[in-house]
Amino acid sequence: MKMEKGLGSFTFEESWEEKKERAVKIVKKLMEMYPRKSMSEILQGDPFFTLIRCIISQRNKDETTDKASEALFRKYPTIHDLANARVEDVQKLLKENGVGLWKNKGKWIVECSRIILEKYGGKVPDTLEGLVKLPGIGRKCANIVLAYGFGYQAIPVDTHVNRISKRLGLAPPKVSPEKVEEYLMKLIPKELWIYVNHAMVDHGKAICRPISPKCNECPLKTLCPYAKDLISDEEIRKT
Repeated sequence: MKMEKGLGSFTFEESWEEKKERAVKIVKKLMEMYPRKSMSEILQGDPFFTLIRCIISQRNKDETTDKASEALFRKYPTIHDLANARVEDVQKLLKENGVGLWKNKGKWIVECSRIILEKYGGKVPDTLEGLVKLPGIGRKCANIVLAYGFGYQAIPVDTHVNRISKRLGLAPPKVSPEKVEEYLMKLIPKELWIYVNHAMVDHGKAICRPISPKCNECPLKTLCPYAKDLISDEEIRKT
């Protein structure tokens, strides 16, 4: 199989052009299955809210993230409020709302707020390079801010996107999440990038679950090498 330079190999036979065609069919089908009627349904809010929410969300359930984010912005409604907050107070609020890694996250939230105010005039940087320089912001969170905060075309690779992309054979089973992002960006037209994360997250919760995925019910099964036993969870877990 012909592959893009430096991107590794797959465990089943398929030309690069065939894979690109299949990738587009998959994304468009996911968009039908989990629609967002407008950009307002994709955007989470302003970029600063999205950034802080992303810090809170790391290794937490959505319910915990929602509860903690609401409590945090109720007490500190603006970036100025958070920049001037005591780190210990923010840590205490996160802990009381069940947030894991609350010590680090409380520190990152206050530090990010201060840096954005002092270095960027109160505006969240709108580039991947600028975002990953902020405390607590890795590539996944940076892409979430770009996609859901600014509405830019980006592909955040979280645990759902990583797992589902590999099961669908859109990335080899043993590559890193960073490489998964690279594959998806090469396979999927840029105008569709912003839909990938939310659609795969919804799909990962509803059907393509980590344990006991509902392959027989999946509308993607004819496009999915995992459903055809060409890829195994054991191979994916070896990442």
